[in-house]
Amino acid sequence: MADNDLIMTLGKVIIAAAWADGEITDEEDSCLKDLIWRLPDVSARQWNELDLYLDAPVTAAEREQLVARLRELTASAEQRDLALRKLDEMVAADGVVSDAERAIVAQVQEALATADVGVWGGLSRLLIGRRAAATAGAPGREAYLDDFVRNRVYYKLRQRLAAENVTWDISDAELRRLGLAGGLLALVAHVSDEAAGEERTAMERALAAAWGLSPESAAFAVEVALADGDRLDFYRLVREFSAATTPDEQRRFLDALFAVAAADGAASFEETEQIRLIAQGLKLSHQEFIDAKMKLPPERRK
Repeated sequence: MADNDLIMTLGKVIIAAAWADGEITDEEDSCLKDLIWRLPDVSARQWNELDLYLDAPVTAAEREQLVARLRELTASAEQRDLALRKLDEMVAADGVVSDAERAIVAQVQEALATADVGVWGGLSRLLIGRRAAATAGAPGREAYLDDFVRNRVYYKLRQRLAAENVTWDISDAELRRLGLAGGLLALVAHVSDEAAGEERTAMERALAAAWGLSPESAAFAVEVALADGDRLDFYRLVREFSAATTPDEQRRFLDALFAVAAADGAASFEETEQIRLIAQGLKLSHQEFIDAKMKLPPERRK
């Protein structure tokens, strides 16, 4: 367990180092995932935990916590040797390692290879600057792992609202349901690859009507939902939405899904099939699906 904790903390520190300038490009993200994937004995859940740190910039508080934890786990020469071996294994694994990847690993190796506090301080400054006061009592990102995996839109909404210091007059439970609904609407909108303006408007109307959001808040929620459209888990979203809603709410939600599908003129076969699968996952009957579909005029059904 101790070794596994060390391996996971190493991975998070490497990600934190990559976030040092506040941005990770798509190319850097791919390189980091290739590099982190080489960590030994990482389970699927632990990979999700690492992906949580790749998903959004690592804050000053989080970086300080990660560096402090790594220092704690490598207090002895034996522990430092183990960490260095694991880093060597990552770099020596099959596949091409870029200069950028080697540089990141080298920074961590240098800090591990010596007990010199100055080196650790240098790594800390590289990662977090001098904002130690901002780190007191900060919660670990892992506390939100289940939300990140099970209800990604809710997780992103909460992160964005907190970052922008915005408060909505809506309970946390309802924000979770809104996140699930937004995710399912986004899945239908993304059937045609990129959501058209009409589809965005239909999504905004659906969320505004169901949760009493202002036009600006509804547009904000839709923006968040669509941003991660290619990373949304269909089966998890359907399962969580089913557990959080009543059959009557689910039947009404089919109307919203068809409104989004037909917003650009007519619901395509592919969009209709996506809605059928959602209805099936919600345990609604085929007749209930047909009833919702037939509410669209014939010219709006392909």
